Amino acid sequence: MSAITVEKIGPVTVVTLDRPEVRNAVDAPTALDLYRAFLAFEADAEALVAVFHGAHGHFCAGWDLQAGARLAAEGAASEWLADLDFAPAHAAPLGPRKPAGPLGPMGPTRLLLSKPVIAAVSGAAVAGGMELALWCDLRVMEEDAYFGVYCRRFGVPLIDGGTVRLPRLVGLGRALDLILTGRKVEAAEALQMGLANRVVPSGGARDAAMALAQQLAKFPQETMRADRLNAYEQWDRSLAQALHLEWERSKQRVPDALEGARRFAGGEGRHGRFPS
Repeated sequence: MSAITVEKIGPVTVVTLDRPEVRNAVDAPTALDLYRAFLAFEADAEALVAVFHGAHGHFCAGWDLQAGARLAAEGAASEWLADLDFAPAHAAPLGPRKPAGPLGPMGPTRLLLSKPVIAAVSGAAVAGGMELALWCDLRVMEEDAYFGVYCRRFGVPLIDGGTVRLPRLVGLGRALDLILTGRKVEAAEALQMGLANRVVPSGGARDAAMALAQQLAKFPQETMRADRLNAYEQWDRSLAQALHLEWERSKQRVPDALEGARRFAGGEGRHGRFPS
């Protein structure tokens, strides 16, 4: 039985990780199911925003080390690693063990979706679980939740984007502090450094993430997605190249802007009001 459940609530898709016996740690079958769940969200034209959270009070405790120990004992580690070698994005399926596109050890972490995903973080979001949260566009964090590169203690590397996304999000100095020490980062510090986007009372992350997702779903979608993708794709380009890419992609949204101007002139959204 899959440890991943998917619920559709209007334009919002809720993806839930549910392995309470290991604080939602991810083994190979769970990673594949998580990956497939987000590919299905990407392919669903009616799904505009996803909320990703963990059941039973924890987001994700990382890679399942017990499952890793079993892989080693069974001599299956080499086969598992071979399944994770990079395939070209959007490649044709390569068989039942290796689906289309790049599969990460934790599942979807090598994908760049066209639509936003919001992490609702409760309890532990550590090691690979922290990397899953970093993969999301926004992180809503409960006041008693925490991050941490806890895998530092066991020699488990960050191979789901942690060494890439964390420095880009909080800066190299702060990222190296967390990566090298593996220390615990509680919600207040996470908010201060930009690792969390919102901090909410204990037990409130999913509801707050849902409210944020519903807000995003009310905006003109194509323009929001173009702005989002431009922000992601500017990293490896010069300023001139990034500005050119922004213009080439976003000039197609000028008709949307003119329609928005017409609505504003008609009285909509004055004084900073958002859609209700």
